[in-house]
Amino acid sequence: MSDSANSPEPPLPHTPGAPARHARAKGEPRFPDGPKADPAGSHFERRIRSFQPRRSRVTAGQADALQRLWPKWGLDIDGSRTLDLPDLFGNDNPVVLEIGFGMGEATAQMAAADPATNILAVDVHTPGQGNLLNLADRNGLSNIRVGNGDAIILLREMLTPDSLDGLRVYFPDPWPKKRHHKRRLIQPEFLSLVATRLRPGAILHCATDWEEYAEQMLDVLTAHPDFENTQADGGFAPRPGFRPLTRFEGQGLDKGHVVNDLLFRRVPHADRPPAGV
Repeated sequence: MSDSANSPEPPLPHTPGAPARHARAKGEPRFPDGPKADPAGSHFERRIRSFQPRRSRVTAGQADALQRLWPKWGLDIDGSRTLDLPDLFGNDNPVVLEIGFGMGEATAQMAAADPATNILAVDVHTPGQGNLLNLADRNGLSNIRVGNGDAIILLREMLTPDSLDGLRVYFPDPWPKKRHHKRRLIQPEFLSLVATRLRPGAILHCATDWEEYAEQMLDVLTAHPDFENTQADGGFAPRPGFRPLTRFEGQGLDKGHVVNDLLFRRVPHADRPPAGV
C-alpha cells in the first residue's frame, strides 16, 4: 500500500465548540469505528492493482462522518463473508456497484435522483469516503452504502452470481505510461469476473476523459463475449442524463478534453455467443 496507518499526519483543525481531538499514539487506529487501512490484509494474493490507496488529509467534517456513520453505512471489504445485499440495504431494490467515486458528489446526485436504486459505492480514498457519508446523511440518502477496499475482492469473494443490476466505472485512473497499462481496470479478466456478478441485461457504464484509454475500453468490451454495445454503430454513447456533469469533468471540457461514455449490456446466458466468435 502507498500509505500507512502509522504515518505522521497533521492534526485536524479544531472547530470552536466541538470536542477537542486528542493526538493519536503510535499504532492507534486513525478511525476506531471507521474504515480500516487495509481491510483484506494479507488474506489474498498480492497482485498488480489498478489503484493506490490514499488516506490523505481528512477535514473535521469528514472525520466526524466517518466516526458517526461508518458503523451504519460503511463496509470494509475484507473478503471474509458473502454479502446479503437486501440485508445490507434493508430492502430488495436493485443494486448498482460504483467503483471509484472520488469525493462522492456525482454518486450522491444519482442516489437522490433515483431513490429506488441502491448504490454500493467503493473507493479507497478516505476523504472521499467521509465526504460521501456526509452528503448521504445531510440529504437523507439511505440508498447509499460506502465500501472501503479492493473492488476485485468484493466482486470475487463477497458478491453472489447475478446479484448486481449495474456497474459504473467513471474516470478510472488511466495509468497513462505504457509500462503501467497492465494496471488499468478495464481488462478481459476483470470483465469476465464482472459478467458473473451482473444479472443478464444489466448495464456496465464506463466514462473517461483519456481518449487512448477510451479506445482501449471500447476494443476490450467489444471483443468480450459476455457484453454487447448498446449503440447500434458499435461506438461510444452520448452522456446519459443520469450521469451528472461533475465540476472536475466540466473543468476538463473547458480545457478541450473529450469525455467518452461506454454503455455495454450483459449478454443473457441463452444468447451468449460461443467463446472466440
